[in-house]
Amino acid sequence: MSVVQFLEDLCVEVDSALDPNAPNPYLNMSLHLIRCHLEGRLVTASTMVSAAGVPYATATRKLAELQKAGLVELRPRTKSGKSFSLHPSARLLETYSQLADRLQRLAQVSFGAMTPGATTADYYFGGSYMPGQTLIQPPRALPSPLNLAGGLRILVHGDPTFMVMENLKRQFEQIVGTKIAQRAFSIDRLRQEALRNATRASSRYDLIAVDLPWIGEFVEKGVLLPLDSVMDTDRLDPGDFHAAGWQAAHWGGRPYGVPSQTTPELLFYRRDLFAKAGLKPPATCDEVLAAARKLHDPRHGLYGIAWNAARGTALGHTVMMTLADFGQPIVEMPEIAGGYDARTLNRGGIRPTIDTPRGLEAAEYLMALLDFSPPDILSMSWYERIRPYAAGRIAMAYGYTLLAPYFELDASSPAHGQTGYLPHPHGPSGAPIAPVGGYVLGIPANLQPDRIDAAVEALIAFTSAEAQKLYIQNGSRTAPRYSVGTDPEVRRLSPIFEIVDEMSWRDELQFWPRPPVPQIPDIISICGEEFHDMLRGVITPREALSRAQSRAEDIMT
Repeated sequence: MSVVQFLEDLCVEVDSALDPNAPNPYLNMSLHLIRCHLEGRLVTASTMVSAAGVPYATATRKLAELQKAGLVELRPRTKSGKSFSLHPSARLLETYSQLADRLQRLAQVSFGAMTPGATTADYYFGGSYMPGQTLIQPPRALPSPLNLAGGLRILVHGDPTFMVMENLKRQFEQIVGTKIAQRAFSIDRLRQEALRNATRASSRYDLIAVDLPWIGEFVEKGVLLPLDSVMDTDRLDPGDFHAAGWQAAHWGGRPYGVPSQTTPELLFYRRDLFAKAGLKPPATCDEVLAAARKLHDPRHGLYGIAWNAARGTALGHTVMMTLADFGQPIVEMPEIAGGYDARTLNRGGIRPTIDTPRGLEAAEYLMALLDFSPPDILSMSWYERIRPYAAGRIAMAYGYTLLAPYFELDASSPAHGQTGYLPHPHGPSGAPIAPVGGYVLGIPANLQPDRIDAAVEALIAFTSAEAQKLYIQNGSRTAPRYSVGTDPEVRRLSPIFEIVDEMSWRDELQFWPRPPVPQIPDIISICGEEFHDMLRGVITPREALSRAQSRAEDIMT
């Protein structure tokens, strides 16, 4: 948006300074078209003519020339095809993106370096600090509006990334050509609603968000359509997705969703506090405990570490990932390079592996963390662990990258600009890993047949590189695609993207810590209950392991 605003302001200054002067209808109309596209406003031929700044007949002729040059695309607004909306073509968007880069370079050469610290006001277009890298263009409007009675209906999780999508609803309505209704739930209610929806004669949703561990359960229960049965999956450019995120969307070798978020859980730590205390970033669980011990200062309102310890789903996820940190998958899997192979879990005959020597090490680590955690740690879950970190009351926190906006976008946060990001520190038998979290978007198996083609087009649009970049420019901190993570404009918004890409290339991004076996939601709940009793001191670590193992075996036999 910055280049559009700059050119509009420049035109005003030139027009008011020079007399006589003549308007440039091509420039006026193209600027109007791009601004409306970015703001999600409808453009018709009449509004374009009005923006031209020249007589009606002249403007009409100039608009036809823009169309003939391939800069403006028409999309039918009605079934009769007599009414059209106007949209910038890929060529016009690319032209303005290149122009933005050249304008900034010219300004730097002519007037010196621009003020450091560019903000998200560089909404779509702007210069790059990484010359030579390819910029991802803004999303294009679909050639034809989606034919969906009642509009596009989406079921999502109420997290920051999906809320960014909600905030951009008007723009995406222009892109897909129909109204969008997005319904958001907490993680447990989202699963319940998706399962309830699957029992209906016809799905209430065209697309649903699916947490990665649910893939196996949802496939076995007939909740999702296999994507290769309704589309050519090469249209998704599978090789552009982080390998762990794309593999996690599969069951039995078939894709059932497209990564909408690939958000690994990392260890956030305060670099300034570590530097002041003379500490190095922790690579092992023992080093985490040592750093937490040194930084823990409750009398001055600072606690060593925060993590998911609330009873149920939140703690259950922590248990799974902590087991993985100590080299122990929560269910049997063949060992391979980088950890364990979760791609064959559809074959069945899997048993839980909770009560093991490595499992005991993980349980004792969680018990040790209690000594350096906030007093309300046993009620802390997804957001509760990050908010006090952002407020400066926590020195370290386990957290998904999608939660980083709580401090990255808040300049008043003590953690703003002072946060380091690490893969999970590991135990003696483990290795550095960044457990992959996030959601895929899938198509319900009971979606009415006449809506499936449109749902496929919406799925491609919402998960494209162009859409993913747009989410990030508006506050998201998840990048499922390599191309998005390496985009220069994305890189300068947060160090997370470069760090996550490096973890992916080092094979640290792994989805086996949260394996998608059909019984995993129940196993998560079991661990979240038994280990919560352990943390409360009701049972010992050995008892928690034994009870969780026994209950998990009962549901898997």
